[in-house]
Amino acid sequence: MTRSMGRGRLHLFDLDGTLIRGSAASVEISRQLGLTEEIDALERGFLVDGLAPDEFAVRAHALWTALTPEHVTAAFEGAPWLAGIREVWADIHAEGGRCAVISLSPDFFVERLLGWGADSAHGSRWPSVPFSQPIHRPGILDAAAKVSITRRLCAEYGLGLADCVAYGDSMSDAQLFAAVPLTVAINADHHLAGLSRHAYTGSDLREAYELVRKDAA
Repeated sequence: MTRSMGRGRLHLFDLDGTLIRGSAASVEISRQLGLTEEIDALERGFLVDGLAPDEFAVRAHALWTALTPEHVTAAFEGAPWLAGIREVWADIHAEGGRCAVISLSPDFFVERLLGWGADSAHGSRWPSVPFSQPIHRPGILDAAAKVSITRRLCAEYGLGLADCVAYGDSMSDAQLFAAVPLTVAINADHHLAGLSRHAYTGSDLREAYELVRKDAA
């Protein structure tokens, strides 16, 4: 039976490495502060050495003592975003679907995507910029949190996991990819090998989205 592409579907987007190609919110923020080498070391610790997300956040927070809202704006506007994000989200909405971004990155960066048309945006809870408070470790998301947030959104929208489409690129998406039947690995690393239904390499979200459209046809 042919199913309308967007109707009844909840599309779940990772941010780092997925919507932002080859980079991450933390990298773009650190670039604005002249801390590229320092954040590269932290990223290696997370990706290679198993640094926990909450410890990563504590260490990044210590690096970003000079961070201002202007830095965040420049980082967001200068990030290497995939082309076609707004267009894809508009098409999903036109078909009756919903779009959510779920990311381990700071909420003050992730939530800016609400202005691009995301129905909801979920990031790790950080103190307001400029910082006057420390990191609250329980507020930092991990891979399991992506699944729990997805379940909560499904309950809110009256959907099931079978009604979801997940887009991701790395180990932080693996648990969600295991839980959701329709998945797209975008510029992904080896952690999603064998877990994704579709794989896309490129710089335009519209092309990755087309793989899902064809799947539903």
